[in-house]
Amino acid sequence: MAAVLAWSLAPILLIFMSSFKADRDIFAVPPRLGFSPTLDNYVALVTRWGDFFSGLLNSLIVTVGATILAVLTSAMAGYAYSRFRHRILAGSAFFLIFIRLIPPIVITLPLFPAVNALGLSDTHLILIVLYATFFVSLGTLVMRTFIDQIPKEVDEAAHIDGATRGQILRKIILPLSAQGMVAVAVFVIVYAWNEFLFAFIFTTTRAKTAPLVISEMIGAVEGVEWGVLFAASTVQLLPILLFVVLAQKHLVAGLTAGATKG
Repeated sequence: MAAVLAWSLAPILLIFMSSFKADRDIFAVPPRLGFSPTLDNYVALVTRWGDFFSGLLNSLIVTVGATILAVLTSAMAGYAYSRFRHRILAGSAFFLIFIRLIPPIVITLPLFPAVNALGLSDTHLILIVLYATFFVSLGTLVMRTFIDQIPKEVDEAAHIDGATRGQILRKIILPLSAQGMVAVAVFVIVYAWNEFLFAFIFTTTRAKTAPLVISEMIGAVEGVEWGVLFAASTVQLLPILLFVVLAQKHLVAGLTAGATKG
């Protein structure tokens, strides 16, 4: 366990500590554990890289939009897969698993001319749709597993009392499967906040996300300012790291959904 923690946390600790170091201390050999912390890197980030904070706002907009779309779609699809039985549905379930295995780069290049033709290039909407679509398959399977644990007799009792299928889904199924929805949301949030490939291909200025701005820091013409880069990485990392820590029980629930069934 100590080795796993060291392997996982050491890079994060290195980035965090380096964000408070002067340039001469960042690559000192041997590494200096004792140093005079400075906020110069964060000041430089604010004064010279205003685009980064615009990118954080874009990342927030895209992440929230993709999460809402993916969770709602996955919940309705999971209900359909759980409550209905048909050969077409069974075959499409395998198709969901199959498309999840396709590398994202395979679909991005054919989509590029279509996105331009629709006028969706460099917009929040295209990233929201792509991120949600990429995780609907996994989200649907997770939601189906959670909804399977809700007895069908509950649906039948509500139907006898006069509830429509929409009311059953909205007032019974979704509240009882809330933990599954949170698990799907965690997956989507972590992915959308850190995703780079789609943002790199489909955005340029207006919808540019934080990971894309960080990549521009690495390729800056005047050279890489490592202290500023580490400061930006820390600011971008801390919100999602804190979120994962707070939502870890729901993340575990999503990973282990259905593991003990039967």
